[in-house]
Amino acid sequence: MSETTDYRNSVFLPQTPFPMRGDLPKREPAILERWAASDLDGALRAAEAGRPRFTLHDGPPYANGHLHIGHALNKILKDVINRAHRMSGFAVRYVPGWDCHGLPIEWRIEEEYRKSGRDKDKVPVLQFRAECRSYAAKWLEVQAAEFRRLGVQGAWAERYSTMDFTSEAAIAGEIGRFLLNGALYRGLRPVMWSPVEKTALAEAEIEYHDHTSTTIWVAFPVVRDPTPGHALEGASAVIWTTTPWTIPANRAIAYGPGITYAVLRVDEVAEGSGVHPGAKLLVAEALIEPFVEKAGIVQHHVLYTLPGEALEGTVCAHPLRDLAFETGEGGYHHDVPMLAGEFVTTDAGTGLVHMAPAHGEDDFALCVANGIPVAEAVEDDGRYAAWVPGFGGIHVFKAADPLAEALGRAMTASVEAPEERAAAGLVARGTLVHSYPHSWRSRAPVIYRATPQWFIRMDDADGGGIRADALRALNDVRFIPEGARNRLTSMVAGRPDWCISRQRAWGVPIAVFVEKRTGEVLRDPAVMARVVEAFRAEGADAWYSSPPGRFLGEGRDPADYEQVSDIVDVWFESGSTHSFVLDQPDAPRPELGFPADLYLEGSDQHRGWFQSSLLESVGTRGVAPFRALVTNGFVLDEQGRKMSKSLGNVVAPQDVNDTLGADILRLWVMNSDTNEDLRIGKEILKQQGELYRRLRNTLRWLLGSLHGFDDAETVAPSEMPELERWVLHRLAELDRIVRRAVDTHQWVGVVPAIHHFCASDLSAFYFDVRKDALYCDGPSSLRRRAVRTVLDRLHRCLCAWLAPVLVFTAEEAWTARFGDASSVHAGSFPEIPELWHDPELGERWVRLRAVRRLVTTAIEGARRDGLIGASLQAAVTLPLAAEEAAEMGALDWAELLIVSGADVRVDPDARPLFTPGTGGGSADPGAAFVHRAPEVRVAPGHKCARCWRVLPEVGDAPASLCRRCEDVVANQEAAAGTGAGVDA
Repeated sequence: MSETTDYRNSVFLPQTPFPMRGDLPKREPAILERWAASDLDGALRAAEAGRPRFTLHDGPPYANGHLHIGHALNKILKDVINRAHRMSGFAVRYVPGWDCHGLPIEWRIEEEYRKSGRDKDKVPVLQFRAECRSYAAKWLEVQAAEFRRLGVQGAWAERYSTMDFTSEAAIAGEIGRFLLNGALYRGLRPVMWSPVEKTALAEAEIEYHDHTSTTIWVAFPVVRDPTPGHALEGASAVIWTTTPWTIPANRAIAYGPGITYAVLRVDEVAEGSGVHPGAKLLVAEALIEPFVEKAGIVQHHVLYTLPGEALEGTVCAHPLRDLAFETGEGGYHHDVPMLAGEFVTTDAGTGLVHMAPAHGEDDFALCVANGIPVAEAVEDDGRYAAWVPGFGGIHVFKAADPLAEALGRAMTASVEAPEERAAAGLVARGTLVHSYPHSWRSRAPVIYRATPQWFIRMDDADGGGIRADALRALNDVRFIPEGARNRLTSMVAGRPDWCISRQRAWGVPIAVFVEKRTGEVLRDPAVMARVVEAFRAEGADAWYSSPPGRFLGEGRDPADYEQVSDIVDVWFESGSTHSFVLDQPDAPRPELGFPADLYLEGSDQHRGWFQSSLLESVGTRGVAPFRALVTNGFVLDEQGRKMSKSLGNVVAPQDVNDTLGADILRLWVMNSDTNEDLRIGKEILKQQGELYRRLRNTLRWLLGSLHGFDDAETVAPSEMPELERWVLHRLAELDRIVRRAVDTHQWVGVVPAIHHFCASDLSAFYFDVRKDALYCDGPSSLRRRAVRTVLDRLHRCLCAWLAPVLVFTAEEAWTARFGDASSVHAGSFPEIPELWHDPELGERWVRLRAVRRLVTTAIEGARRDGLIGASLQAAVTLPLAAEEAAEMGALDWAELLIVSGADVRVDPDARPLFTPGTGGGSADPGAAFVHRAPEVRVAPGHKCARCWRVLPEVGDAPASLCRRCEDVVANQEAAAGTGAGVDA
């Protein structure tokens, strides 16, 4: 050979069109276009015939703006689960859906009205509803396109929305089911009410924020005293409240029957105190100290103590009873009885709670149970009704000052009265910052307000009912994570009757009639059938455009009936989606089936969609609409803060798609613990980009090393070297992880396990060790064929396992080898032979790699000391204990260590280098080598011009080769001479 011979072309270096740079923002849209052009979705559906069915029912997002990062998280999780089930042999039909009715859309249309100076109340209802429908339709299409850009696969052409005519008909039909089974009723009860939006709200529409409330302590004079010895004569019961505006609606005072109360006499007060010396005040004994401090009472003494049960039959007067008002008729002359309430505690206040039955659940229940009427004193917009003495027209959130002023005048009047009177009026005033309910749409505080609403009854008189049935149904539901079970069951167990009515216009009307004469609800199946049929043909607008007689039918006079104008709660609508998406045996989606295998939403949906779906389905069908529930956490910024435009920390999925690519976003989701709250930001996405780069480089190296691979090269596992069989074992372990995730819907940790395998087991170890065999062994070499066989399995497995997550990259890596006519998504997860799984072999290679790490540390030390340059310039003597030598001595350590020579020296007195249970090495690796450190020396011989190993067999000429390389080059030259090709 000539001294100038260049052997680079004889080395089998990787060759692949799969680029190192992903360039995902450009490449992903092109892949989407190719899928659409080839009708991949249609091919997938056709291939699923005869397979067992898996149905993940989509919780409908709200169609009123661009997708946010929470949408992306949720839809990507769903897509991964769906794709993985399809590749596991299931027929998967994912029908995306949208929630299109309700207040948020109305609010947007009303905002446009306000900007243009239009009065919404003067716009015909059908015109207003048409504008809402158009708005929702626009955003539905925008969001659908954004979901598809994320790589989410679904039956987009068959999507559902709650505003489809068929959906509106089905929702009306579900209301009818409750109507006809007697669970639907109209009643007067306090509900969460938004004065801004002028409608009742569901608990799921409430969020809690810090709010500063005025607090007041108010004295109610006792006017009837049945206590022994008349202990309360001349005394006043003192209440404390954080809602002063409810005082005009007061009708009673609650006490705790098990609480000890005290009548204290005021002896001396501080300047500015609201009470006067001589006043006798009733408070809980345990709360005297904080009370007198707040009230400015300097000296006092206790006259009596008495048990709470002794207060039964006591009656007070309203503190504003004797005050004259210029506005409002009547006055505050009603009795204020004291009633036993088990909910009263001594945690704060005075141990006495004022009861305004129109403005609190406990208040309402206690007063109604005692026959006390409910006064509706607050209008829809939060202002007192005109008849409320002294406060008519004042907004309740602006009432603290005028109320305090009036109560102050009442106290002064009681003090200055010529006859001796018990104290009546304002005792003290303060402020409190506390968590308070707000509407999550308007961000404005809400109130409890008693109004006539439509409810679904949770309990039957016999102890059964929807609540009991729902709790039983949940026993058969799988929760992921399991801890979520307690959250949902406790919410169902403690919730009140379901208020389903809203005083708005954009939604499905509660299409029922009430007989005016009796107030009875008309429960006629024929009427409901006519309503449903009309809605199916014309949509819910038919309720507003048709005369009532169309639905009432012959024999009824429409003048005798009230046609209900309330719309149904959007949570009832979305909770009914199973009825028109899943439970349709005739049309339009019979293949989906009921109940769904899985519902997957954010953890907030325990009080939202999960709960409404459960109650709706149990109330109409007796079963839960889902077999399993998966919940994901919320997305926060990198500092753990909630995202908001004001903080400038919003990460929009559209921006990530355009700058990094959807696969990076998908990788972020699946690399996270989605059971908990997730964090995202520039640095976190940068880290995901690094992880992606490692995965992509793994795929690229596989593709390059498989250039020209032919099935004829395949080597059976039994013929493979031990190292290759270990890689197959690792594939078997990962296969079990992936299949367990499919079975359990628990994907946390799966992608990190795959990434670790690629980065640690493959790139940092196996690929490094086997480069020499791949690049320099001859094509017929059993070792090289075995390596390429394993690489083929690796490529197929990794592409398949990554396909549900990195949908674009896995497809690119698949078609780079098999061509655009195929798709990884049309395939299945590989079937891994059971014989690949060899735990004993796996444990053996844990030990071998631990020892290898200890030796390579010594080699790196020699490199740093300048003894060698590259590791192939080194030869190593490895000292092993006797038992280690018996296990490891026969291995080709030169190959494993990537050095040019290695031998083993047996040290019968040495302890093992590897100690199990110490994390992959001796508890003190340095100490292990004190007396038997591996000897690293310069390898004897010369460098092979082709493989670069330094061996004695290599001549000293620059073009000299080792024996292996001589044989390979000779065979290549012979093949070239005969015209046969070589895999180079």
